[in-house]
Amino acid sequence: METPGRLQPPPPPQRSGTAKRRRWGGLRQQWKLLGLFEIDQQHDFYGLTCRMKEGLAAAIHTSTHTPPANDLSDDDFRSKVTQVHKDFSLETFGGPVFAALRASLGITEDEYLQSLCSESCYLQFISNSKSKADFFLTNDKRFFLKTQNKREIKFLLSNLKIYVEHLRKFPHSLLVKFLGVHRIRIPPSRKKYFIVMQSVFYPDERINARYDIKGCQVSRWTDPAPEGSQIIVVLKDLNFEGQFITLERQRSWLVQQVEIDTSFLERLNVLDYSLLLAHQPLHHDERNQNLSFASLIVRTKKSVNPGSSPIHAEVPGAVLNEDAGPSPEPDSGLTSSQDRDDSSRTSPRPAGSGADSPDDFRAQNRRLLPNLKNPLHVIDGPEQRYFIGIIDVFTVYGLKKRLEHLWKSLRHHGRSFSTVSPQEYSGRLRRWVQNHTD
Repeated sequence: METPGRLQPPPPPQRSGTAKRRRWGGLRQQWKLLGLFEIDQQHDFYGLTCRMKEGLAAAIHTSTHTPPANDLSDDDFRSKVTQVHKDFSLETFGGPVFAALRASLGITEDEYLQSLCSESCYLQFISNSKSKADFFLTNDKRFFLKTQNKREIKFLLSNLKIYVEHLRKFPHSLLVKFLGVHRIRIPPSRKKYFIVMQSVFYPDERINARYDIKGCQVSRWTDPAPEGSQIIVVLKDLNFEGQFITLERQRSWLVQQVEIDTSFLERLNVLDYSLLLAHQPLHHDERNQNLSFASLIVRTKKSVNPGSSPIHAEVPGAVLNEDAGPSPEPDSGLTSSQDRDDSSRTSPRPAGSGADSPDDFRAQNRRLLPNLKNPLHVIDGPEQRYFIGIIDVFTVYGLKKRLEHLWKSLRHHGRSFSTVSPQEYSGRLRRWVQNHTD
């Protein structure tokens, strides 16, 4: 059926393919282009992003009027809905699953719609990454849209059920939160898969350094931006040497959660994922707030489900039990990490399961969350606020990567590089976190 769209974009300006390649090829070679740029009417991606907004508006409108399912079925995971618009169509994969996941994160459909489909232009993010994907950011910088190839989308959808189960067991996971998977078709033949995910670096107003960490040495240095420049450069492992993530009592929480998440990725046989890291100094009043009893109560409420047992901690912000290990089978539904009164926004717990106990809290490696819009990826130390998340989880260790490992072993003998077995990759990243935190 044809679905009315919210936006009616003017046709994008016509340019020859050669002119486009020459224009963007020249621009991408200039360092001054690194960063965020509005996709306005003169931009090559304007027509595409306007259609993405229109298609997403219709897709989200559908989920807004359909409450999250009590129990996700196999059909929900296999769901594919196509909505036809005037000059394009948009397919939505696993819609009920991602709607339930958004609800569990405290993201309402209305605010998701407002962010993704506002009148404001998307931003294009051009980085020093080798990725061939296109990165778009909502104007409020809350959500990323990233183009993916068919193989990557197939991998995500085939593992969606165990990804959701991992977040059920460990709702404070550092894994990037996928919020939607779509394919847009623009006749006669143009089609793109893309995913929507939470930005790890949100809110980013005062972030003063960003890093992409893989735990190795080869090709892991990036020239910093000139002092006073507005260029956004994502630095790498070697740029971070000599520094530490200072968390004090919360250090053990981070070390354990990285171990939990990388062990999960190891079981998926993937490698080459990154630990995103950013930091900003805490204001004086923020440091005082972290030590206040009122803040402790609020942060505790955000870390447990409504109606659960009260949790006490010796020190505000401390991990509740630093020595507790993860339980292999914690009994929990896809529960929220934020306190909400509207039960319709919370994915239901399995029948017969009770409220969280302190043991559930420890077994799931939960922590006291800062009072921010993006608390799962934010950890406050005594002086700095850190933004941390694990991204790019699509590279499978198949024949191509095994041959690449062999070639790099000969070329970079004695040095650490990214293409290693999933077991070595996960262990190496865990050691990096242990060695760079205090």
